[in-house]
Amino acid sequence: MKRAALTLVTPPFAVCKFGCAGCCAAPIGVFWITGMVAIGYGIVGGPAHLMGPSWSTVGLGLGLWAIASVWAAITIRSTGDEKCTGRKNQLCDRIVGTDESDPFDEVRKAR
Repeated sequence: MKRAALTLVTPPFAVCKFGCAGCCAAPIGVFWITGMVAIGYGIVGGPAHLMGPSWSTVGLGLGLWAIASVWAAITIRSTGDEKCTGRKNQLCDRIVGTDESDPFDEVRKAR
């Protein structure tokens, strides 16, 4: 359930957490962020500066979010757990925050 919910709500984080195809996280993130921006822009009037919401722009944003979620679900499903053992991705390590090093160690080393 957690995997499905994370895939629907935050697709790039789901790919980094449950899949080993970190190269897909960036383009999925672009679709996801663009979808959120389009939804927000559509709510405030969209490109036509309407007095109410621009439902076509909101629909575009929801469509982009759906594309990102489906892409993330396909990426997670196509990568099995046995394929991902021992594989590291620097982008996903930065996003998920699996780095356990102490930042003050770097300061102490610099002195």
